[in-house]
Amino acid sequence: MAKKKIMVTLVRSPLGRNKKHRRTVEALGLKKIGQTVEHKDDEVIRGMVNAVNHLVNVDTSS
Repeated sequence: MAKKKIMVTLVRSPLGRNKKHRRTVEALGLKKIGQTVEHKDDEVIRGMVNAVNHLVNVDTSS
C-alpha cells in the first residue's frame, strides 16, 4: 500500500519572520520562493506545515 505524499511549495519569504518559522521552512527543505518539495503525509510534516501555513502552499496527492 502506497503512502500518501504532499507537495509543499514556498510562496512567501521567511526573511523577517520568527526564527522558529525560518528554521521550520529550512527543515522542510525549502530554500527559494517557488521551490517545491515532496514529503510523506504524516503527523510530523503536517505539524510543520501548519506552523508555517502563511508561507507555504500544500498540494495533496495520492
